[in-house]
Amino acid sequence: MKHVFIVGCKGIPTRYGGFETFVDKLTEYKKDENIKYHVACLKTKEEYDEKETEYEYNGAHCFNICERMKGPAKAIFYDIDAINYCVKYIQEHQIQDPIVYVLACRIGPFIGRLKKKIKKVGGTLYVNPDGHEWKRAKWSGPVRKYWKISEKLMVKHAELLVCDSIGIENYIKEDYKKYQPKTTFIAYGAETSPSELTEDAPQLQEWFGKFGIVPNQYYLIVGRFVPENNFEAMIREFMKSKTKKDLVIITGYEGVSFYDELKKETNFEQDSRIKFVGTVYDQQLLKKIRELAYGYLHGHSVGGTNPSLLEALGQTKLNLLFDVIFNREVGEEGALYWSLEDGNLAGLLEQADAMNQDEINEMSQKAKERIDSYYSWEYIRDRYEEIFR
Repeated sequence: MKHVFIVGCKGIPTRYGGFETFVDKLTEYKKDENIKYHVACLKTKEEYDEKETEYEYNGAHCFNICERMKGPAKAIFYDIDAINYCVKYIQEHQIQDPIVYVLACRIGPFIGRLKKKIKKVGGTLYVNPDGHEWKRAKWSGPVRKYWKISEKLMVKHAELLVCDSIGIENYIKEDYKKYQPKTTFIAYGAETSPSELTEDAPQLQEWFGKFGIVPNQYYLIVGRFVPENNFEAMIREFMKSKTKKDLVIITGYEGVSFYDELKKETNFEQDSRIKFVGTVYDQQLLKKIRELAYGYLHGHSVGGTNPSLLEALGQTKLNLLFDVIFNREVGEEGALYWSLEDGNLAGLLEQADAMNQDEINEMSQKAKERIDSYYSWEYIRDRYEEIFR
């Protein structure tokens, strides 16, 4: 039996989030009965119950780790505590040749000491470096500096780096070549299967009615509400365009200062087409909302294969992507691409509006073929089970 300990996602079953969805699907689609997954799950002090620290989900052994504090450092201590739990569990159960797979590069300054503990119990350290976290505009200068140093140290100590995009893999190999990193490329996965909901499903009709949204008469954005996802550019360009369709934005915006800044900078509230609708945690409902969109706008600019992009390509007929290597690598010929040049996206929206049904169907088919061939969960599972074996 090969034991794989996964550290760094918030836990499963998932509500939202890239790593959480990845771990949920990796365990759900598991084929090799000789692999046993152990998954760290973060709990608040209010949620944590000392009497029930472990449970089974999708055949995986899940163990709860109680957060030490609130704030940005919470995730760092969570990863450290989770690895220490893994080491203790491996020792107590005399597990041979385990793998500890750490998602993201939060704990670089501590990984040298933690790796010694992992090696002492016969384990191997795998790391998923995620994207360019140190480039994210939401972080202050000192935090970005920490992320870059942390990334360097995680690369240095990892025995295998599993990169979710070829662009990230090339960056790791080039920027850290002095460490001679051993890397492999395995993307995130997605599904092209339709939603279980019908168009007349009560929860769908209620959602459309609540926000005054009409099927096939809206463009959609789903993603984290951060500046590097180009919300301002997409909103500005949408406001410039002559499209009569709505722009429906699914994101957690309430109480976020960036929302007030955007309002001030763009005056989007004066454009009735632009609709911030909050979050949608029901996965079947979200899938149906994607299916019934006229098109999807994707503005992510910081590296890695983005889960919301894969889901859009698998479910939305027409996809308009920000033109960077990470997005082109995924979408290839199954999407349209826009730049930050003034008027570029506005023009592309009008071009998309003018497409006939055959053109839209062709784009949709290319996007779904791309997902089925290279990003299906079955394909991703097979690649992971291969490296874990």
